[in-house]
Amino acid sequence: MTPRDVLEARLRAAFRDAGVTGHLHAADIDTGREVGLGADEPVVLASVYKVPLLVAFHRQAAAGHLDPTEQVTLPAGDRSAGPTGVSALLDEVRMSLRDLAFMMITVSDNSSADHLLDRVGLDEVNRTAAEFGLKHTHVDSNGRDLHASLLADGGAETMGELWSRLHEPGVLGRLRALDPARTSRSTPREMTRLLGLIWRDEAAPPDGCAAMRRLFGHQVWPHRLSSGFPFDDVLVSGKTGTLPTIRNEVGVVEYPDGGRYAVAVFTRSSLPIASLPRADAVIGTAARTAVEALRAR
Repeated sequence: MTPRDVLEARLRAAFRDAGVTGHLHAADIDTGREVGLGADEPVVLASVYKVPLLVAFHRQAAAGHLDPTEQVTLPAGDRSAGPTGVSALLDEVRMSLRDLAFMMITVSDNSSADHLLDRVGLDEVNRTAAEFGLKHTHVDSNGRDLHASLLADGGAETMGELWSRLHEPGVLGRLRALDPARTSRSTPREMTRLLGLIWRDEAAPPDGCAAMRRLFGHQVWPHRLSSGFPFDDVLVSGKTGTLPTIRNEVGVVEYPDGGRYAVAVFTRSSLPIASLPRADAVIGTAARTAVEALRAR
């Protein structure tokens, strides 16, 4: 077996043992060396769609079409569903556009993301992706519409009711949000390409790219990508995405010797269960396996 065959076998075994199917791409940001497993297969972005949205926002700001410091008010009772950030708050909120971006990335706040998407525009997000040659990356809708589609397709009134029905025959197959042909989508390779552009100051002017890197570095979730790199001197920056049976994370791993590696891991569980620690942890395991293979070269 070639080293590539051995690596792919290790990755498949890790995903299988965690009870998921997985797609992965990892690339050395500075040399272009890469490894992958199903790296060009279409995958469901879930909240990872907020990464191309963030890039489009900073490019619009750099062009003078948006003022990141503009103060906006998000009224109570008119917010996208979600367990974190502004979505979970009860009262009127006022903050700047750039602080909405902070909430969108660090705690994956759906309300903040929807407001930014309204300001930037869906067409602009997809035009920006196309400009970077991301031919398979497409943002289909905002968080509010995604949530509505989940309930409508599942014949449920609430997310709790939807989760309780996921075991019923045919329910999962009806959910458009879980089908990359009918929802926001990309490939692992295109997501690492986009991260590489951000880390090389090519996705926007240098100050905009630095601002984006800061947000990814403040993401609060430690249970996926960063779990594979439990070292004080290794910096992991990322963005998660979660839907029923879907657990994703894309990010960048930076070593003290200057090595920088963009990683994208997309998984789908065979079990419609909300809490599957092994499915979360394998994202870090697979990422570390891929990064170590790149560093060994």
